[in-house]
Amino acid sequence: MMAKAQPLLALLQRIERGLDAIIQPAVFVCMAALIGVITLQIISRVLFTAVGWTEEVARFLLIWMTFLAATLAFQRGRHIAVTFAVDALPLGARRVARLVALAVVLALLVSLIVIGYRYMQVQSFQKSASLRISMTYIYAVMPVCAALMAWYTLVDMLETLIHGEPRVVKEGTP
Repeated sequence: MMAKAQPLLALLQRIERGLDAIIQPAVFVCMAALIGVITLQIISRVLFTAVGWTEEVARFLLIWMTFLAATLAFQRGRHIAVTFAVDALPLGARRVARLVALAVVLALLVSLIVIGYRYMQVQSFQKSASLRISMTYIYAVMPVCAALMAWYTLVDMLETLIHGEPRVVKEGTP
């Protein structure tokens, strides 16, 4: 059965790399735009009249950049984890412990998707102060990134079932 799951796992890993190829440049663009907007804000305050929308755009960019970067860190296994107890277990028990941990993470992420979507709906009438855009676009980052992390968790679960533990993606590896 595990041999039949290998092609599925390969497909899921390719999709995972494709998502990474989209998210990573998006984080870079958010960071570059954030630097540009903050620079504009500083220059306009010192030399001219302050540009009103820069503070709001900077805040929205920071929110999206933070969630997207957290998603990348999650996919690469870079969030803080205390694993010495699990690592000391024999392979079978370690596999079960990792699957239980991934199931708990998946449950948390699914609840975050639901809560984030509900919050988006509740705040859908609200407009941003300066730009007058719907706050739905700002709050959408929570369910979107939680869904991406849930996807990564499902792939990790499948990797754990097949190989014993999830493959940690290192920067620059396919």
